[in-house]
Amino acid sequence: MAVTPSPGYTHGIDPCGSFERRAGYSQLISGSTVIRLDNAGVCYRRGLATLFRRPTGFWALREITLDVFQGETLGVIGRNGAGKSTLLRLIAGIMRPDVGTISNPGLRAGLLSLQIGFLDHLSGRENAVLSGLLLGMRRREIEEKLDSIIQFADLEEFIDQPIATYSSGMRARLGFSVAFHADPDILLVDEVMGVGDSEFREKSKKVMIEKINSEKTVVLVSHSENLIREICQRVVWIEKGRTVQVGPTEEVLSAYNASMV
Repeated sequence: MAVTPSPGYTHGIDPCGSFERRAGYSQLISGSTVIRLDNAGVCYRRGLATLFRRPTGFWALREITLDVFQGETLGVIGRNGAGKSTLLRLIAGIMRPDVGTISNPGLRAGLLSLQIGFLDHLSGRENAVLSGLLLGMRRREIEEKLDSIIQFADLEEFIDQPIATYSSGMRARLGFSVAFHADPDILLVDEVMGVGDSEFREKSKKVMIEKINSEKTVVLVSHSENLIREICQRVVWIEKGRTVQVGPTEEVLSAYNASMV
C-alpha cells in the first residue's frame, strides 16, 4: 500500500531543488529482497520562507540505490555526517524520501538507538514502557517483556528510581535492553554495541550475534572495523550522502581505508 509522500515545501519553494520531486514509500518485493531503495534522497530544510528570504536546505542523502536481503547483516560505514543515521531512519520508516522510492513488503523495521523517549522525571520502569511504545511495541507486549528488560539491564534495584539519578552507563543499559527486546523483523543498529561497562558490552555483543545467527536481517552502523568484519556479510560505504561502494566486507573496507590515506 502506497504511503503519501512527505509534505510539500513551504510556499512551494524547494530549498534543495536539484532533483525532480518524485518521492514515495511502497510495498513490493520479490525474492529475498526485504528493503529496496531506488535513487532515494532526503533533504533537511533550514529556516522558514518569507517574502524576502528563501529557505535553505542540504541533502543528507542523495541518489541512494540499495537492496537489503533477507537474513543478511549489512554494515554501513562512512565519516561522521556522511548520512548513515539518516539512512537507518529512512529504512525504519521514521522519515520518507523527498525523492526516489523505498519499498518494503510489510515487514517491521525497528531502530535500535539508545534512550529513545527517556524523560528524567520518570522512573526507569516508566521510561522503559514509554521507550518501548515509541519503538513500536504494544503495551501488552512491553508488560510481558518488562521483567526480562529489567533483568538484562541489571537494574532490578534501581528500576523504580527517577532516571535522572542514573549514571550514563545505567541509562545506556536500559536503552539497549528496551530496544533489543522490541524484536522487529528488520533490526537497525545505530552505534550501540559499545555501551556500558566491559561486562555489559560482552553481553550485548553476544545477544546481537545470537540474533544475527538466527537469520534476522540486520543493518548495522558502526565505526568499529573489527565488529564490521566479524558480523557483516556486505558493507555499504556512504560519503556526503551518496553511495560510494556496496559489496563484500573486506573489499569495501579496503577501499574505504585507502581513501583515508
